[in-house]
Parts: sequence; C-alpha cells; structure tokens
Amino acid sequence: MSSTELPGTQAIAAAVAPTVSAVRVAEGERLRSVALPGLTLTVRSRPADRTGLPPALFVHGLGGSSQNWSALMPLLADMVEPDAVDLPGFGDSPPPDDSNYSITGHARAVIRLLDAGGRGPVHLFGNSLGGAVAVRVAAVRPDLVRTLTLISPALPEWRVQRPAVPTGLLAVPGVAPLFARLTKGWTAEQRTRGVMALCYGDPARISDEAFRHAVAEMERRLELPYFWDAMTRSARGIVDAYTLGGQHGLWRQAERVLAPTQLVYGGRDQLVSYRMARRASAAFRDARLLTLPDAGHVAMMEYPEAVAQAFRELLDDGGGS
Repeated sequence: MSSTELPGTQAIAAAVAPTVSAVRVAEGERLRSVALPGLTLTVRSRPADRTGLPPALFVHGLGGSSQNWSALMPLLADMVEPDAVDLPGFGDSPPPDDSNYSITGHARAVIRLLDAGGRGPVHLFGNSLGGAVAVRVAAVRPDLVRTLTLISPALPEWRVQRPAVPTGLLAVPGVAPLFARLTKGWTAEQRTRGVMALCYGDPARISDEAFRHAVAEMERRLELPYFWDAMTRSARGIVDAYTLGGQHGLWRQAERVLAPTQLVYGGRDQLVSYRMARRASAAFRDARLLTLPDAGHVAMMEYPEAVAQAFRELLDDGGGS
C-alpha cells in the first residue's frame, strides 16, 4: 500500500503532535504514514516470508498501539502479509480531524485504510476495542474481510466486571481530568505496572526487556497533549456502543458477519468476561473458539504461539479460502 499525501498534511500533523520520543520499531518491522481524508494513520508492517500471500490487518485495543501485535506478526509471516494500524489518536497516529473516537469512527478509519490501499479482503484481527471495531467493519463491509480473529472483543455485557468499571468511568465528563490530576505524581513505571496487572493473566510472564519497552512507550504517550482526550472519547465510544440497540448494536452486527471467525478468550481476563465466550460462539454464524485459562486480556501478547496456531487451524479448515 502506498501512502497518499494531502496538501498541508505534514504541517497539520506537526502542529497537532509536538516533538516526542520516537516510536519503537522492532527488528524486521517498518512504519509508514498513510494520509487519508480527515485523518493520517501510521501502519506497522513486517514482510511476509514470500510474495503472493494474502494481506492481514491487526487492530489494537483502548490505550494500545500497533506494537501490541509485534509478538504475533512474525509467527504469521508464512501465512499472511501482516500490517498493524495505529488507530487515530493512538500509537503514532495523530487525532482525526473530526475528533470522532466512536466505534463507528474507528471502523470508518479502518475501512478508509483498506479501501485506499486496495488490500481487501484481508484477514482481520482485533483485540478489545479493536475487536468491536473489527466486528463493525466485517458487518458493514463483508467484501473487505476474508476471516475475522477476535481476541477478547469488547462486545456489550450486562454485568461488567468490576476491574473494567474505571475504564467506563473515563467516559463520564470531568473524570479524566480529575484522574490525570490525582495521578500526576505517578511515574511511567508505576502506570505501566498497573496496566500490566490489569491486562495480563500473569504479569510475571513479562520479560525485563518487554517491560522496559512498555515503560518507554508510556513515557512517550504521556508527552502527547491529546493522550487523555483520545482515551476519554474512545472509552465513551465503547460505552455508547454497549447501550446501542437495534440493527446497529454490536451483537446484531456480529450475527451478520459472514467471514469465518476465530474467537479467543482468556480465563483470567479482568476486562472482558470469560463467560462471554459462549454467547459470542452462538452469535457468529461460523465461529471457532479458543479458550486460554491462564491468559488475560491480551492473549496475542501473552500466548502468541497459541493464537497463531488457532489462526493456522482456521485456515486449514478452509477459512478464508
């Protein structure tokens, strides 16, 4: 996919995003900027093992970035040509011009990216918020999705788990600025440990090197003037999607997904309930389920080999053929 440049895009991006620490790029990865109407997206890619493999696109969760997929992408390079996107306002992507961080807004950004590059249909992966975004993309643009892999997707729950409540509270006006003031003295290391305790089934599995990289990324994010705005508005987008009924409700859209779907749920997930796995399996018309009892919210980071094997089996079963 080649980037397109709009007049003044670089100047606008420079004005929105001040000079901050560079985004980490792992060995074998590269970043590119794709300018689209109303937004600019950063895409992290890794070359496939050979030419002619089908494309894949990976969509991260709330507060995450394309780096969340760095452990999984090389394990799939013999099957797909992998790209991971930084959603608007996250990672290295600046905020969208319209400040629309709803599920629909993020889905529209993914659709524009795929349409602009002519890369559909793709094997689409989504985690948490990215899972909800991927469901909406697959429902409204089935021509763009070859298979769908959802890791702890943020689909509406009647009984939200207690550790997920603070995330929902970010959607309440005034809470994010208050939280920012109350935690002003927290170090990036303290914040990172808190996030990992919430997202990982067993934070002890994180290597010292991975933790250092995560702290550096947290420091970089906190330098961004729009960090809390992107978090707040995206959290509000999740809450709004949870309360939306009718044809636009996420569960109704899940029922309309045509693509073969691989679901992955973690038994120690504190944000998306493990019990939702059964409902999700019934909602998607062509679904397979992988449950990882010791995984938390980010199985692709904790158990990338297991997630890669599940995707391989999805393809072996004829998914996306």
